[in-house]
This record gives sequence, C-alpha cells and structure tokens, in this order.
Amino acid sequence: MLSGNEQAFRIFYEKYRPYLFRTIHPIAKTSEDTEEILQDVFLKIFHSLPEYQHQGLKTWMARIAVNKAIDFVRKKQRKPKEDGSEKEIYFIQGSLCQPEQAFFEKETRQDLHRKLEGVPQNYREVLTAFYLEDKSHREIAENQGVQEKTIEMKLYRARQWVKEHWKEDAK
Repeated sequence: MLSGNEQAFRIFYEKYRPYLFRTIHPIAKTSEDTEEILQDVFLKIFHSLPEYQHQGLKTWMARIAVNKAIDFVRKKQRKPKEDGSEKEIYFIQGSLCQPEQAFFEKETRQDLHRKLEGVPQNYREVLTAFYLEDKSHREIAENQGVQEKTIEMKLYRARQWVKEHWKEDAK
C-alpha cells in the first residue's frame, strides 16, 4: 500500500471505514459532516503512511480522525450563521457545542456518574479507567499491578454486568 497500490488502499478503506466513522461521528454529529471528514482523514492517512512508525495503527488513525473532526467542527463553528444570528458556543471536554448540547451532555455525564455508583467497585474502577479516562489495557494493568489479560477479563465481565443491570425499563 505504501507504494501507491490502489486496490490495497481500497481494501484498507473498506476495512477501517466503519471504525473511523464511529470515531468521528460523535464529534461531527451528522452523517454528512462525518463523510466529509472521512475523506480528509483517508487522504491524510494515505499521505502520512511513509512516516507511520508501525505501532498501534488504529490508535494512530483514530488520532488523525479526531484531530480532523475537531478542526472541522471548529472551522464550522467560526462561520457566521446564515440568518445572521450568533449562538453562544460552549467548550465541553475537547469539543465545541451549542448551549442545548452542553446541557444534554452535562445531564448525560451526571446520569452516568449516578449509574456508576451502583456498579461493583472492581468493575467501576476498570470501566472508569478505560472509558472515561481513556487508558489502555496496559496502563490499567500497570496501575492495578495485574496482568493485561486480567484487565481484559474484568472489562468483559463489567460490560456483561452493565448489559444485565442497565437495561432501560420498558414502559
């Protein structure tokens, strides 16, 4: 693929497109914006492959995707509104958003923290470290002084616990 093989890049694109879409979409918020960002991301990846250090491909691609998405959102937020009205922009955890969005994100975070209080301590620690603090399996294992496989198993069991206990009540 580094030599410019179009077929290899097409296979690469098809393999990693869903992963990158899921990475970008929460930041971009719309499918149209996500698709636009995806094109820029794959161009950047293609042109940056010669400098790739062969360590953590998905992490490297996700970093490119997140940076491109944040740049896109910031650029879009700087453009004046078509109707001439300017809404106040809030900055929450690394992304720009409107007041309504900031409110819902705050409510969601508060709800998540309330729910986490009900999770058994050993699961809560690993869920918080992995999902909220963005730590890798290795980092969590080092912090807890256990093997990486132990963390993988704890995460698996924690996810199972959450699936069983956090089901929405059907009304």
